[in-house]
Amino acid sequence: MSFANISVSAQDTETKTETTNSVAPAEWLNTFKQTALKEGISEITFDKAFASWEPVEKVLYYDRRQPEFSRTFWGYIERSISKERIERGRRLLKEHKPLLNEVYQKFGVQPRFLVAFWGLETNFGDYTGGFPVVDALATLAHDPRRSEFFTKELLLALQILDQGHIAQDRMLGSWAGAMGQTQFMPSTFTGYAFDGDNDGKKDLWGSLTDVMYSSSNYLSQIGWNKDQTWGREVKLPSNFNYELADLNVQKDLSEWQKLGVRRANGTDLPLVVIDASIVLPAGHKGPAFVVYNNFRKIMIWNRSILYAIAVGHLADQLQGKGGLVAKKPANDKPLHRDEAIALQTALNILGFNAGNPDGILGSKTRAAVKEYQIRNDLPADGYPEASLVERIISEANG
Repeated sequence: MSFANISVSAQDTETKTETTNSVAPAEWLNTFKQTALKEGISEITFDKAFASWEPVEKVLYYDRRQPEFSRTFWGYIERSISKERIERGRRLLKEHKPLLNEVYQKFGVQPRFLVAFWGLETNFGDYTGGFPVVDALATLAHDPRRSEFFTKELLLALQILDQGHIAQDRMLGSWAGAMGQTQFMPSTFTGYAFDGDNDGKKDLWGSLTDVMYSSSNYLSQIGWNKDQTWGREVKLPSNFNYELADLNVQKDLSEWQKLGVRRANGTDLPLVVIDASIVLPAGHKGPAFVVYNNFRKIMIWNRSILYAIAVGHLADQLQGKGGLVAKKPANDKPLHRDEAIALQTALNILGFNAGNPDGILGSKTRAAVKEYQIRNDLPADGYPEASLVERIISEANG
């Protein structure tokens, strides 16, 4: 879920990662055992789970690793939505139509969206992760960086084992503990997993019925609207005020229509009463999307605008709709992490709060870019395209 998109296949290279924890693993484990037993975890489950545990260096490596390049919108979409994935998703929609319709009747989540989540999370169950979940979570709970969060997740993972939902040797997931065919964290599992096949177990690894029931239950509980889609690609007028392109700005479709927003093919927007926002994942020179309530629910599943667009766009193509009208630019390239750090540093120097320069172009950095654009009478899309980055860094350097 919040970690659903960070499962990484194991690599062959051996990597050593420094840890700042001064507490020895054995000492930490003894203290944690007392906590677990007080929380109701059986001693048999605990001892079996930790019979041979020691911190997993590769988990720490992935936790510390930062990508050298920020992925562009186009790079993300191309990687997420391939012709093969679309074709396979369409086959699976037909193959599992009875189950998907059954789930839709119970929870109100359209089948194409469930299959899109399934495809993006684990390529339809092909890659659910190769890390023993308890080992990975214990490594991150022992490490002080985010110990509190992962300690809670670890306790819940032990609870799942204690309740007999999955055998320990099958409890595999991502390096961060995301599990099953739609990558639930233990907290999401305990809150929303559903025994769809009524066998007494909630098996998100081997039971597709449980996977679809659980995923639908989660989306339904967080407010998914069965009567709406996620959004659509649109065309903006030449005089559009890009400050309005923000998830915090919502207007009825009729208001966006009055402001000159049209479908991507130039025709009028749908005549329905629905609140919507405009998002520009690649800046004002890239595609524009009008997005609805369900888009926001996808972002609860994974807090990435790119991910949410990918889910929606893949779901559309599974239904037979075409690709994007906007075309990928010839010079599309990501920022190197060093460039992103230099941008954040420069924005801070100029008085625009981009936060700690970490090379991650998150919401705070984009807000700082937008403030810079507004102050300099530039299209305020918050997008750090190459020429703008160069300008900001040059200005900061005097």
